[in-house]
Amino acid sequence: MSFFRRELGPVERFESALREKQTARLKLSGRSRAADAIVADKRKAAEKLAVAGAADAKLARAENELRTVEERAKTLRAELAEFDEQLVATEKALAEAKAQRERDRIADEIEAMAAAIEKAAPGFDAGAAGLLAATGKGTPPIAQAARFSASIDAVRREVLSAVELICWELRSAAASTRSGNANAGQGALTEPEQPALPDIARQLIYTLNPLQWREGAELRRVPAFAAVALPKYLLTVALGHQHADHMNARRVQTLMHVHGNAAAQAEVGPDDPRLVDLDALAAEAQARQADVA
Repeated sequence: MSFFRRELGPVERFESALREKQTARLKLSGRSRAADAIVADKRKAAEKLAVAGAADAKLARAENELRTVEERAKTLRAELAEFDEQLVATEKALAEAKAQRERDRIADEIEAMAAAIEKAAPGFDAGAAGLLAATGKGTPPIAQAARFSASIDAVRREVLSAVELICWELRSAAASTRSGNANAGQGALTEPEQPALPDIARQLIYTLNPLQWREGAELRRVPAFAAVALPKYLLTVALGHQHADHMNARRVQTLMHVHGNAAAQAEVGPDDPRLVDLDALAAEAQARQADVA
C-alpha cells in the first residue's frame, strides 16, 4: 500500500540517512580492522621467512601477498575516512533540520497568536459599539454619560489601532523566526516605547518625522516611522503639522510595510536636522490663540 505512505519530513530523512551511514560505517570499520589484522599476520610471516633464510621465490611471494593486503587495508582506511566526513556532514544537516523545525514551530505559534488577536478584535469592537449605543439613548443628554461615551470611543479607536500594529509585528517576528533571522524577530517584538507614565493620557500614533518633547524633567526623543504613545495634549500639534498620523491611516500601513517600526533603532541625536520639537510647536499655537483672543 505504498500509495498511502506518508512523505517523510527533512528531519526524518536526515535521521534515516544518518542511521544508514552509521550502520555502513560500522561494517566498513569491521572490514578495515580485519584487513589490518591480516596485514599484521602477513608481516610476521614474511619476517619469519626472511629470518629463516627462505628461498628467494618464497620471499618474493610473501612480499607480494603483503603488498596486496597492505593496499587493501589502505583502501579501506581511505573509505572509512570518507565515511567519517559524510557522517559529520549528515549530523550537521540533521541539526540544522531540527533547528528549522523548532523555528517553524515557534513561527506557527506566533502566527496563531496574531490570528487569534484578529479574531477577537471584532468582538471587542462590537462590545464597544454596544456601550456607545447604550450611552447615546439618554434624553436629555447626561454629561456623565457623554464623558463615558467619549472615553469608550477613544479607547476603542486606540485598541483597534494597537491590534493592527501588534498583528503586523507578530507576523514580522514569525517570518524572521522562520528564516532564522533571530535578531530581526526579537526587534519586531521589542516594545515600541518605554513604559508610559501612569498620570499622562496617551494615544498610540505613528511618527513621520523624528520628534522630541518633555515630560517633567525627562526629554523624550523618538525616531521617524515609529509607533509611539504620544501624550494627548501634543496629539493635535503633531497631527496638524503632519509630523504623525493615526495607526489606522492608509499611508501608515504602507510606511509600516516599508520601514517597519523604528522604535528599536538607535536613539535620535539632538543635532538631527529633521528633529521636531513638539513643545515649541504647542507654545507657538498657544501664543497665536492668545493673540487672537
